[in-house]
Amino acid sequence: MKPFMADLHIHTVLSPCGDLDMSPKNIVQKAKQMGIAIIGITDHNSTLQCKVVRTEAGRNGLFVLMGAEVTTKEEVHCLVFFENQEKLNIFQQYLDLHLPDFKNDPSRFGYQIVVDEDEMIEYEEEKLLILAIDQSIDQVEYKVHELGGFFIPAHVDKQKNSIISQLGFIPKDLAVDAIEISANTSKTAILQKQGYLKNYTFIQNSDAHIIADIGKRLTNFELEEPTFSEISMAFRGFNGRKVSVI
Repeated sequence: MKPFMADLHIHTVLSPCGDLDMSPKNIVQKAKQMGIAIIGITDHNSTLQCKVVRTEAGRNGLFVLMGAEVTTKEEVHCLVFFENQEKLNIFQQYLDLHLPDFKNDPSRFGYQIVVDEDEMIEYEEEKLLILAIDQSIDQVEYKVHELGGFFIPAHVDKQKNSIISQLGFIPKDLAVDAIEISANTSKTAILQKQGYLKNYTFIQNSDAHIIADIGKRLTNFELEEPTFSEISMAFRGFNGRKVSVI
């Protein structure tokens, strides 16, 4: 097994809260500078920038988990990832169907743009992406796993938009592949307060909205190679694959 450093919570120019410098090219260059081997693209309620990031990353020897940061009906943020473009496209259709038709105001919330490999604007999303979709956390989890994806409650320690802040706990019957803690805490600190989480797989990421924050916190994967199937085995601690927070 070999170690692979990962930052699985990165926003691009598509997220209204993402800085306009968060282009695919700039994200990949910064990740490479930081020695990161695996990045996760997690724009709010949209997967539309993933394909270009993956193309750019492939040229630079980085592996990309393509997905989104979904806001459920309960206002819980969850990271979701898919193995290929076909499954990603199906999930994008699901998001389009369930995201409220409320128009974005760029002057208030920020621009929501998709750029190409040359950083030229291809598309501007008119629906406000930071709203909750009309699906419960159980419904989102079911859809993600129906498509063979990863389902990870995001920044579970936060006082807002986390599964614990919104529901009070992580339900035992909710199938999660891992749980994410924010850059502002540690696994030890979380377990001191929430001891029942000890059997969950933990990851920790930057939740970067600006270039400087990429790699602020990282997760270490021990894999034979950086692939979706290897990461799946690591989440389950299968055949010597492992996940640990730094």
